[in-house]
Amino acid sequence: MWSPPEPGDIVWCRFPERVRDIPGPKPRPALVVTVTEHEDGYAVKVAYGTSKKVNQLVSREFAIRKLESLPAYTLAGLSFDTKFNLREMVDLPWNDDYFGVPPHPSYGQTPKLGSLHACLMKALTSAARAALR
Repeated sequence: MWSPPEPGDIVWCRFPERVRDIPGPKPRPALVVTVTEHEDGYAVKVAYGTSKKVNQLVSREFAIRKLESLPAYTLAGLSFDTKFNLREMVDLPWNDDYFGVPPHPSYGQTPKLGSLHACLMKALTSAARAALR
């Protein structure tokens, strides 16, 4: 099994759709928000990521776009511009049911795609505040 991720990591995740205890049908980027250790392993709270409608953001979302910040996009390890929804978060066990190695792993045989760049902290904070409202 892999080492646990850290908050701010972007991971390859089968984010659950309608039924929250069943892995989703396809892997996608997810932003690690928190990591909690339990007796039987780790739980990871992740925010939903998608490359759909990335130019149509609502207040609880923020995007990582290649043309806006190449360093942030590169550090994130993304293949497409991606937005993350801070209202769409779930707690998942850190296991291979929900997480997997991406097609072109930059960090070895681990689900990690990349990390959130410091220049995105303001956007992340704004989206998190909006999600709490």
